[in-house]
Amino acid sequence: MKFAELIEIWQNTNLEFSEIILAQEMIETGRDPEKVKQVLSNLLRVMLEEAEKNFGKRFETLTGLTGDDAYKLANVKPRMMSNFNHIAMVVALSMGESNASMGRIVACPTAGSCGVVPGVAYALWEVEKANFDDLLKAFIVASGIGNVVAKRATLSGAAGGCQAEIGTATAMASGLLTYYYSKDPIRVGHAAALALKALMGLVCDPVGGFVEVPCVKRNGNAVNVAIATAEMALAGIESVIPFDEVVEAMYEVGKSLPESLRETGLGGIAATKTAKEVVEKIRENWKGTE
Repeated sequence: MKFAELIEIWQNTNLEFSEIILAQEMIETGRDPEKVKQVLSNLLRVMLEEAEKNFGKRFETLTGLTGDDAYKLANVKPRMMSNFNHIAMVVALSMGESNASMGRIVACPTAGSCGVVPGVAYALWEVEKANFDDLLKAFIVASGIGNVVAKRATLSGAAGGCQAEIGTATAMASGLLTYYYSKDPIRVGHAAALALKALMGLVCDPVGGFVEVPCVKRNGNAVNVAIATAEMALAGIESVIPFDEVVEAMYEVGKSLPESLRETGLGGIAATKTAKEVVEKIRENWKGTE
């Protein structure tokens, strides 16, 4: 189903938008909406729990290419961003580093993009003291955005580049924020479109094939894109291109990317001189532990 069709149902029924998304899931899969809502509620609680537990923590990752970025950012002085952005960004880095250290994360929509949605959700929870039920409704709307991309395009970096993973996560996070503050699905669509357009064409180029560099820091950057595009949508700024068409364009761009730029670790920054030296050093260190 297209996002525009969900909007049309909302306009004709005036039902709560998150309930429309749950009903559509039932139509497509046969799953009980209440059970789906409970699953999403549990996932949201895990996000909030892990965000609080890991906030600014140091991690031991597989390669050591990351692990203390969230710690550094949590303790940065002076601080230029708002408290909301700062908290969201620390969480985004923390979740990415937790994933790289085999910690507990929620793939949202993928493991490599697991920090963006938790970043904005926890910032709402911590800074705005969000009511859980209201936050859950916004999270359900975010899941609806992800579902549209999954059904009409791809969430896979191997198929569509990092735009499909972190781009979708950013669209979801932007939609979550916009719905939480406005309860307006039309503005949600604009926010998601603005976010996905901002990251259109982003390649997937993990150094050594590990989900560490540049993946973790991209989560930190992307969460700020989500906040910025949500604020634009809340201000009444619209995407000239509708969200459904942006999704289709992203899919076409992803298909046109060469294989070297789709999660193979053969192009982009993964092909740089320093990246190759780093990977060789990791291999030598691993040989020394055999």
